[in-house]
Amino acid sequence: MSLRTPTTTPLAAGHADPDAPPALSPLGLVTLLVGTFLPMTDFFIVNVALPTIDHDLHASPGMLQLVVAGYGVAYAVLLVVGGRLGDAIGRRRLFIAGMAGFTLTSLACGLAPSIGLLVAGRALQGAASAMMLPQVLSSIQATTSGKGRARALGFYGATGGLAAVAGQLLGGVLVSADIAGTGWRPIFLVNVPVGVVGMVLAGRVIPETRSSAPAPVDRSGTAFLGATLLALLVPLTEGRSLGWPAWTVALLVVAPFLAAGFVRAERRLERRGGAPLVPMSVLAVPSMRRGLLLGLPFFAGFGGFMFVYALTLQVGAHFSALRTGMTLVPMALGFLAASLAMPWLVARFGRTQLTIGAAIQFCGLGGLAWALTAGWPHPAMWSLCIPSLACGVGQGMIMPPLFRIVLSEVPPALAGVGSGVLTTMQQTALGLGVATIGSLYLSASAHGGRSSLHASVLVLVILTAVAVVVGAASQALPREVPASSGAGAASADEPLELAALEAGV
Repeated sequence: MSLRTPTTTPLAAGHADPDAPPALSPLGLVTLLVGTFLPMTDFFIVNVALPTIDHDLHASPGMLQLVVAGYGVAYAVLLVVGGRLGDAIGRRRLFIAGMAGFTLTSLACGLAPSIGLLVAGRALQGAASAMMLPQVLSSIQATTSGKGRARALGFYGATGGLAAVAGQLLGGVLVSADIAGTGWRPIFLVNVPVGVVGMVLAGRVIPETRSSAPAPVDRSGTAFLGATLLALLVPLTEGRSLGWPAWTVALLVVAPFLAAGFVRAERRLERRGGAPLVPMSVLAVPSMRRGLLLGLPFFAGFGGFMFVYALTLQVGAHFSALRTGMTLVPMALGFLAASLAMPWLVARFGRTQLTIGAAIQFCGLGGLAWALTAGWPHPAMWSLCIPSLACGVGQGMIMPPLFRIVLSEVPPALAGVGSGVLTTMQQTALGLGVATIGSLYLSASAHGGRSSLHASVLVLVILTAVAVVVGAASQALPREVPASSGAGAASADEPLELAALEAGV
């Protein structure tokens, strides 16, 4: 997932045409898709295991938040770095290194004897994902073309949707099975044999490619961004449970200064002709600026919702992990269906699709609030599945097309940069949403009983307000969405990220 569309240099031995990309075999594509499936599944699989982790490791509420948010923030900070390193040192090489790191950190998480070590393992797991996942799209671009690329991108999109469904179900099944008394640990340990097989295959069936002109890593920007997010994330998750000691307040005070340092470093690097992590010139584009302002509350709300809803069902309504996972499946299926229909929907409705999606999500969130209230403390599973499906459809109508609509005014030469900025914002918002909305829920539900219901309804009301804001703000985005040549038909001046979004990612 490089920030630009690079020229790639084939390194596979024996290739007849040195200017043509090495071909990607079907098994090579499957191996790359395994590298997509594992980190995406792990984002969803952990939610249904949180109460069991809490019971086993005696975790504080804040540490539970960090189990989720630490993964997302580490991934966000290093995502662009991973893409640039793959361009420079070889995408297959970094894919294998990232999968090795993901496998080892999954093992560490599965064996973690304390909540602190689990949080550390999750952060390292997110960092490993940031090294592995960007190589998938870059390798597809470098080793496929025409209809083969379109098919590969279609499979990539389907893999993302299936990962969301599998994460909910697999997490519920593994936790409920309590294999040999291991409780939640198999949700991480199951990655180990898959990762080992993936590494062996990757070295044999994925062609090596790299960019002939890779962008250098923005070390100062990465350091400032990481420090800023940590200064926000740690006190927001741990401050309430610790009684807001002085160091948590100090971190919140320092955070704006770190953010200012990040902006200053990025502007200085761009003026010198470098390749900053977040070029300030891209943020000057109206559609980009407005899209970031719209996307931040939307993605933060999604991250917070997944955390809160899983806890509500298991801790408040006493659902099993398996039942919770099954309740969340309709949402994932609704998202998958809507995102696969995105090319037709965007062609038919343009930016109005976002408004329609926000309205559907509003109805779904309101339906969840009603179903929980009417059935509490034992809400019927079917009454939750119907509004969950609506929430998923609404999210699927907003999330994938948002990138293309926002990037429509960005100059073609900077479209890849803009896509990287949006993806970094998305992952950052997911982590911060868990920290902020999760903290609000945990504070409001501290007394147990009906306070869990009241806290859940409060969060759902806030998220319905976010849906209203997203629906209204979407009208400030460009009216028309640029036509494309079809899913997966990425051209030399169209970054693969955009074609992948059209394919349903």
